[in-house]
Amino acid sequence: MNSFLEPFKNSLVFKVILFLAMFFYNFVLNAQVNEIPKYKASNIKLHKEISKMDSIYFTAYNTCDIKTQAALYADDLEFFHDKGGLSTDKEGLLKALKENICNKVTRTLIKGSIEVYPIHNYGAIQIGYHKFYNKQEPNAKSIPSKFIVVWKKENESWKMTKVISLH
Repeated sequence: MNSFLEPFKNSLVFKVILFLAMFFYNFVLNAQVNEIPKYKASNIKLHKEISKMDSIYFTAYNTCDIKTQAALYADDLEFFHDKGGLSTDKEGLLKALKENICNKVTRTLIKGSIEVYPIHNYGAIQIGYHKFYNKQEPNAKSIPSKFIVVWKKENESWKMTKVISLH
């Protein structure tokens, strides 16, 4: 039994129509992707400053420097974790980091992923991607995950006031 399209397979008109349909379909898909502008830092100095703070924090995280981590967290910290929920207890969070993360998990930033947006009269929002490696599961694949940090500038020092960790 012949298919419905069998008589049209060798038709030049059919091939042109098919080509045009595929071209416009591809054009529409690319137009949707291009709606999202590529990130470009509006404040290079701020971007460098927040990137440096990220590096300071995660160097402390990776080396189990709880004192530095504590200094970078605001006292009224809100830590949102998609799997663990909301934590507003700074001391409890630091205790959990010490017991569950120290010498067990390390973090690597995905190079070039940090976006920084200034927040007038407050500080900045940092968005990026990173990977975590569990030393107890050395062969486990690490998948990039998104994070968002709200940084507040107080007396020329930066504090994390909100952290959103998505895995």
